[in-house]
Amino acid sequence: MVFQAARPNSLPQVGLAKVHLEKLRRRDFVAGSALIDGRWIGGDQRDVVVDPATGEVIAEVARCGAADMNLAIEAAQRSFAQWRDLLPERRGAILRTWASLMLAHVEELAVLLTCEQGKPLAEARYEIGYGAGFLQWFAAEGERAYGETIPSHKPGSVLQVRMQPAGVAAAITPWNFPVAMITRKAGAAMAAGCPVVVKPAPETPLSALALARLAEEAGVPPGVFQVLVGNPIELSKPLLRDARVRALSFTGSTEVGRLLLQGAAETVKKVSLELGGHAPFIIFDDVDLDKAVKGAMAAKFATSGQDCLAANRMYVQRGIYSAFVERLSAAITRLRVGHGLEATTDIGPMTKSSVAEKCRAQIADAMAKGARVVSGKQDRVFGQNFVCPTLLSDVTDDMLISGEETFGPVAAVLPFGSEEEVLARANCSEMGLAAYVYTDSLRRALRLSENIEYGMVGINTASFTGPPIPFGGWKQSGLGREGSRHGIQEYMELKYVCFGDLVD
Repeated sequence: MVFQAARPNSLPQVGLAKVHLEKLRRRDFVAGSALIDGRWIGGDQRDVVVDPATGEVIAEVARCGAADMNLAIEAAQRSFAQWRDLLPERRGAILRTWASLMLAHVEELAVLLTCEQGKPLAEARYEIGYGAGFLQWFAAEGERAYGETIPSHKPGSVLQVRMQPAGVAAAITPWNFPVAMITRKAGAAMAAGCPVVVKPAPETPLSALALARLAEEAGVPPGVFQVLVGNPIELSKPLLRDARVRALSFTGSTEVGRLLLQGAAETVKKVSLELGGHAPFIIFDDVDLDKAVKGAMAAKFATSGQDCLAANRMYVQRGIYSAFVERLSAAITRLRVGHGLEATTDIGPMTKSSVAEKCRAQIADAMAKGARVVSGKQDRVFGQNFVCPTLLSDVTDDMLISGEETFGPVAAVLPFGSEEEVLARANCSEMGLAAYVYTDSLRRALRLSENIEYGMVGINTASFTGPPIPFGGWKQSGLGREGSRHGIQEYMELKYVCFGDLVD
């Protein structure tokens, strides 16, 4: 059965983003100045920010260079001792105030995010709350960064392990979650006692700079939270080479993560990496079909598919394969494509044209190798950054979409027979971020969750992230964890102290 493609609400409106930005109460959110050492720098050179739905220039931001980054590192180093020596309770109070300011400005921040990133406004609002949650979580976690007392193996000695801040931290953040990825990193680092230098993605700098405005208003001292926008390579080099930068956190592609890891090795930094995903979504024939379809839609099409957790390979057991494809197709046809600022939009533009082109290339490759386009078709009437939600059935393991991350609204469905078969196929990837399993068998769920080679596993749910959980992957999907009590440890060092001769 072949279904019609999802249709747009209307053509993207040129000027829609500008109209919304001009209505913001906080006009300083679009001023485009960098924050270095407590000073707002306009700069002689400017980069443009565009609405990905229309290609229209909506703002300009200061373009920082290597010299600016060196100044920021110096300022962070100067601020370190004062910030480290604040009581954790005081650092936590500042982080909580920052979170409260985010929530007080949720609508303006959401509009800003949608205008530069493209995601539907409802999802942008959710991200602001999600991002504020990390500041609230780590505000408390900094007060619980406990050490240890070790039973001594030496007579008359007392043994301690202390948790102490590592030093200046750098955060290089992505464009798909331009608010939450900053607060998840900066919240942990600052709660630990580390100043942070943030280099946001060049596509989405306005959200980062708005967060910096609110951080300043919350009482974050100069040099403790700084934001610089510019050429990623130029700004990253000082962060990698300067030994005063003791911790580096990056979210982005595995290819860039490898380069940063190599560069950070020169000064042996603490490195945490959240890299690419290629998530399997496994559905067994004992599960309720409607529940599986609902989960697949949520796991695939949130953020228009531009999510490292997005379901990339949907493995469906043969007994329910045809029925699942038919119901998923029907659900996809109900998705509305359009500008993220339009109230009924489910799928916005891809933030980068290269992401849209990759989606089209994967669809073309799959069709050439025998896959069926069950729902959706490519239609450029919306502009080059739009990809209509598409379902590919009869996908095989030799197709591009089976071997590489999609990062867009294209769902690939593959049939399987046995549990052993699907486990082997799911584990064959060098990516290992997230996996999903739908089954009503508790024994099977336990077996799969134990043997599947992924850092995070959702059983009968597509929603499992949040501040309390250790977010991160196995294999080439990254190093370290973000969120949870483990997240703050990425910015702290263990110090062992032995007190001898304490007994006369």
